[in-house]
Amino acid sequence: MGKSCEGRVALITGASRGIGEGAARRLAAEGAAVAAVARTRADGDHRLPGSLERLVTDIAELGGRAVGIPADLSDPSLDRSNVVAQAEEALGGKVDILINNAARAFYQPFAELTEKRWRIAYELNVWAPWDLARLVLPGMRELGRGAIVNVSSGVAEPPSLPPNRASGPTMTGCLYGSTKAALNRWTVGLAAETWDDGITVNAVSPEAAVMTPGAGDYVNLPPESLEPMETMCEAILALSTAKPQELTGRITYSLSLICELNRPVCTLDGTELHLGWQPDDIDPNRLRG
Repeated sequence: MGKSCEGRVALITGASRGIGEGAARRLAAEGAAVAAVARTRADGDHRLPGSLERLVTDIAELGGRAVGIPADLSDPSLDRSNVVAQAEEALGGKVDILINNAARAFYQPFAELTEKRWRIAYELNVWAPWDLARLVLPGMRELGRGAIVNVSSGVAEPPSLPPNRASGPTMTGCLYGSTKAALNRWTVGLAAETWDDGITVNAVSPEAAVMTPGAGDYVNLPPESLEPMETMCEAILALSTAKPQELTGRITYSLSLICELNRPVCTLDGTELHLGWQPDDIDPNRLRG
């Protein structure tokens, strides 16, 4: 049986760590040629950041193909068409999987948020995914296939008001949540437009917290409120390879999707099952739907 992403070209943003890195490894293990995009170093050094270089090397050592593309997608002056062009030239094909994962999350009360942070968050979380989708859609339509997966967040859902006021990140997620709500809405709208083109467009959020390096800066949760990287990346892979008439226009959550599809969860290298996190292992009470 062939690998599910054989012959596909995937562009993944925020790929130097966390969910983006995990997704790059999982899709590469399934045969995708991966363009891993991440920010350059703050000092202006445009060599590959160390973590991105390691990712590309690791994928190559496992027999896969990958290229690292340094790019700060939060910079409004960046010509993102160059990112897509570099990916397609290096990997020799049209991008037909786009994983919009890069994001900035500022958790602060509304009155404390600066204009600069609002602009950064919307540039990276909303405008960059829109721009990249716009750039890859012609190639996907030419191929007659494609998948766009937008990594969202449960914070997109409106918080509860008194007397059942929510707490934690939800109550300080006005900015971050609004960017992800916007992402979710255009996900469904674009899916409706590409229904007949062989292109799926979906959004997926972690069901629980995936403790990425960035999340550790502002989230302090007990183990029972966490999920492993493998479940989120398996959900991303499922959406990357879904058939358009079966799974598109969905705003879903990782564990819920895995249980709905009864999909085995593999390790990131795809060589074995990730024990303890198979569909039958997941407590239904943890699912958001």
